[in-house]
Amino acid sequence: MSATKVLFIGGTGIISSEASVLAAQRGMEVTLLNRGRSRRVPAEGVEVLTADISDARAVDEALAGRQFDVVADMIAFTPDEVQRDIDRFEGRTGQYVFISSASAYQKPVARPPITESTPLRNPYWQYSRDKIACEDLLASAYRDRGFPVTVLRPSHTYDRWTIPAFGGWTAIDRMRRGKEIVVHGDGTSLWTLTHSRDFAVGFVGLLGNPLAVGDTFQITSDFVYTWNEIYTTLGRAAGAEPRLRHATSAAIERALPERAGQLTGDMAHSVVFDNTKIRRLVPEFDPVIGLHVAAREIIEWHDAHPELQRVDPQLDALFDRLID
Repeated sequence: MSATKVLFIGGTGIISSEASVLAAQRGMEVTLLNRGRSRRVPAEGVEVLTADISDARAVDEALAGRQFDVVADMIAFTPDEVQRDIDRFEGRTGQYVFISSASAYQKPVARPPITESTPLRNPYWQYSRDKIACEDLLASAYRDRGFPVTVLRPSHTYDRWTIPAFGGWTAIDRMRRGKEIVVHGDGTSLWTLTHSRDFAVGFVGLLGNPLAVGDTFQITSDFVYTWNEIYTTLGRAAGAEPRLRHATSAAIERALPERAGQLTGDMAHSVVFDNTKIRRLVPEFDPVIGLHVAAREIIEWHDAHPELQRVDPQLDALFDRLID
């Protein structure tokens, strides 16, 4: 029996890095197609093709007419980008995996916990509305022509390269300097965090699985925290005792308009998920990495890589203004 041939468009991001590692470990023939600019090192034994997915000629030359059992696009965010994939891979793959987002679910959620049948409606955040439009396009392609799509909806997925909190390393730096940090709302809304290694188990378990075609799966962990707990856990891992102040999500977004919708359309809402569906199809999916363990790994990794310790002066000043 030949190995499953998988193409990752991207393949070196938060979600895809661990997924490509696990897929290769399980004997799949993994190919990454990306621009080659990520600091993350591709998995051992993985083929890497260099091309910008938006450059049709470069992609044609890189792929040279090849077919794959699975194509997973990790960097498609708009309907135009999804349509580009449909045009390119229809008839050339047995499964197309689209990474949507749990932020697409209705806000506020009417009936928790969230399942795949929770309505999609987010009038606050353009990112989420674009993901919904992508799902609509793919659903039509599946219904009308049998385009073999599988839609995945991750929530907040993180790894050692990322700080899973608003403000990123700027927040860690402020805590280490003994300065207050701003937490949206009163900090008590519930938030689900999923480590990328846990996510990879569910993700890879669906690759090449015919029962996943034409269907949608959310892949999140069962680790749920308040935002106060998230900042406190990260701060203590960094050797600091956090000093938390609170501001409304609307006030933060007014002061930082380029983040409009990220809080009011996602992070400000309590999100708890029911992962029964993914567990039914991928029984080995059982998240085990909690933030209390991952936080130490994150801080140690950043301390060992000073180039990742990026303080955003604009955000740092914003925190001071909001506190004042």
